Amino acid sequence: MVFNFKLLNAGDTAWVLIAAALVLFMTPGLALFYGGMVRAKHVLGMLMQNFFSMGLISILWAVVGYSLAFGGTGKFIGNFEFAGLKDVATMFPMDPKGTVFFGALTIPPLVFMAYQMMFAVITPALITGAIADRMRFSAWVWFLGLWSILVYSPVAHWVFSPAGWLFHWGALDFAGGTVVHINAGIAALVLVVMLGKRTGWPQRPMPPHSLPLTMLGTGILWFGWFGFNAGSALHADGLAAQAFVNTNLAAAAAMLSWLAIERLHGGHATTLGAASGAVAGLVAITPCAGFVGGLAPILIGAIAGVACFFGIMLKNRFGFDDSLDVIGVHLVGGIVGSLLLGLFADKSVNAAGANGLFFGGGGALFGKQTVAVLATLVFSGVLTFVIAKVLDMVLTGGLRVSEEDEEAGLDLTQHSEVGYSLQNQ
Repeated sequence: MVFNFKLLNAGDTAWVLIAAALVLFMTPGLALFYGGMVRAKHVLGMLMQNFFSMGLISILWAVVGYSLAFGGTGKFIGNFEFAGLKDVATMFPMDPKGTVFFGALTIPPLVFMAYQMMFAVITPALITGAIADRMRFSAWVWFLGLWSILVYSPVAHWVFSPAGWLFHWGALDFAGGTVVHINAGIAALVLVVMLGKRTGWPQRPMPPHSLPLTMLGTGILWFGWFGFNAGSALHADGLAAQAFVNTNLAAAAAMLSWLAIERLHGGHATTLGAASGAVAGLVAITPCAGFVGGLAPILIGAIAGVACFFGIMLKNRFGFDDSLDVIGVHLVGGIVGSLLLGLFADKSVNAAGANGLFFGGGGALFGKQTVAVLATLVFSGVLTFVIAKVLDMVLTGGLRVSEEDEEAGLDLTQHSEVGYSLQNQ
């Protein structure tokens, strides 16, 4: 679809460009969030895995990722019509259904591509928190690139492209509950199981080395999430304002509910709990942000805070070493938010959406949300296993660092650096 530049709106364009920058800022925020939670000898390894995503995925997105996610009219995968950014400056993705979603946009197609690039960057970066301390950097490089092309782009096509089968069917995901959080969360679970536990876990204590870094990262994530959710309106309008407010309320409610249940369960309200709770609320509201209103975001956030608090306990019950609680927060939070959307969606907030069960829509939307969740879990889980298994077989040394390298720390063994110098200068 050729963009009609007569429709271009400078305010909308400026807002989406700012939102794209905010979403990119979330990746270094995520690096600090995770980096503070690992042991000091692994902090640079964690930061590097996240920052490297900003480099590799940006290039892959321009070369082929965007085209596979938004090119063509196929239901399950795009084509190569936008490969190498061909025609991206003037062409929006095709809209075979005849809806006005892309036809009504008032931003240049290149801005849309750039905005979506930042989603592609941060999604696989989320996985790094689960595999902390034990994956070889070279193996991560290969996994990152292959997963982005073979897993992220197809799921983004299903949900975000108007040609995608879930979009066409009417499953809702405003800013990435399935595409980002469930997708990365189930991939994290698969990798954690394949890599095995950190040496000494859970017998050996492995506390965060710098909770101030984690709190700083949380603040950056909360700030950047306004671009993530409100930017997904793709206009500077009332819907963007609604998504902005919903995002803040859900994060606040989830932080409070997490701290309350943490205080009742363990006797203390912790700074790590405050950070984790806020992120849980941000995750859960992501699919809902532009489809709910009123007090719904507070309820969604409060439910997510409690659900994710208990979600992180699954690793102790089932014995998988999710180092930084990616599965408990992102996978559980993404599922909770995607399903609650089937209850709280309100078409008076967004006419392009649908009514959930509590707003007279019956169970139809909840059923579609359930199918979207299950489809993402199965596809991403299976493909992640295949990619990781092949890499483990063909790469020298496999996926995991040696026990000696793990004990020495990823900073030294993978990057020949240290995060902190304790020598007197």
